[in-house]
Amino acid sequence: NNFVDYLPCAGRGDSALCAVLTTKTLTGVLDDCLCDIESIDDFNTFKIFPKIQKLQERDYFRYYKVNLKRPCPFWADDGHCSIKDCHVEPCPESKIPVGIKAGSSNKVKLEDCEQANKLGAVNSTLSSGAFSLRNNTNERSPDAQYVDLLLNPERYTGYKGPSAWRVWNSIYEENCFKPRSVYRPLNPLAPSRGGDDGLLVFFFSLTGLCLEKRVFYKLISGLHASINLHLCANYLLEETWGKPSWGPNVKEFTRRFDPIETKGEGPRRLKNLYFLYLIELRALSKVAPYFERSVVDLYTGNGHEDAESKALLLEIFRDTKSFHMHFDEKSMFAGDKKGAKSLKLEEVTLPIDLIDILFSEKEIQNLPENSPSKGFQLTRQEIVALVNAFGR
Repeated sequence: NNFVDYLPCAGRGDSALCAVLTTKTLTGVLDDCLCDIESIDDFNTFKIFPKIQKLQERDYFRYYKVNLKRPCPFWADDGHCSIKDCHVEPCPESKIPVGIKAGSSNKVKLEDCEQANKLGAVNSTLSSGAFSLRNNTNERSPDAQYVDLLLNPERYTGYKGPSAWRVWNSIYEENCFKPRSVYRPLNPLAPSRGGDDGLLVFFFSLTGLCLEKRVFYKLISGLHASINLHLCANYLLEETWGKPSWGPNVKEFTRRFDPIETKGEGPRRLKNLYFLYLIELRALSKVAPYFERSVVDLYTGNGHEDAESKALLLEIFRDTKSFHMHFDEKSMFAGDKKGAKSLKLEEVTLPIDLIDILFSEKEIQNLPENSPSKGFQLTRQEIVALVNAFGR
């Protein structure tokens, strides 16, 4: 319960999960799985995190292309940051490795890659909203720019107030399954109404929902918790002589996660972060055969670095497979096929990507060893996003 313990962890620039670990407030088995928090802590701390951190520093996973100029497709809004130090700084083209600029995700002919991308394109049955979100990272957009993820860390941006509330409220409203009786908003940090926490009421209502719906909600809540942990760990504390000073903000951390401040909801948010970690860990273990093929090369144009990057990635995959308490995805969508299809087509981005991997085991196992993928394909953008999301 000593939140000051958070300080040295965040100061070292460690993962969000490290912040949870040092608070010593969470123990026991996670809901909807057979894994305990202590096992995840030990596995992440001693096996996964040091390696995933090194992998994120390599060029293939360092540069990400995104359209920063694209307006919000859902409503007119001023999305500019309220502080000058929060903006994302694009990279000049001259800094990007030649292999990445070529747009190939592995060492095969470009026309083969393009054909494979068509075969593995986003499901056309997804709603226009979800498709618009994915288009924001389209490498082929004339407005897309490369961003150096190491120079643009996840941290406090100064984006707050009604606009920020609207974003998170919409994410929960559009992507989460919820009983009709629960009032809005469902944002975890939204002002309470009548002395009750809307999300707290919602959480207890989740007990009446099926596993699939609970999983979707907890994945989004876990993502939200991760973002909140990072902005607390890397907060703009002050500006001295024009130089910003970033560091951990314990007061903000307490406001978002302390059991008393959040009426008992904070620990559940942190548990959902562990649950998200567990799902991503399972997804990585499932997608490993895709990368184990000799045809897949993390191509940047530097052969020596590319070989080292792939070797490190495969080592991480071996570690993920060794974890002895994986989430059992076979328990999901095991009932009515029509209902399962409906759930899978919900308007979600990151959770859907993870679940797509979890349920593509057969397609991944049957991929050809020495030719482009047909049936399952990841673009470089998706690979970079998957690894960096897990690293966060």
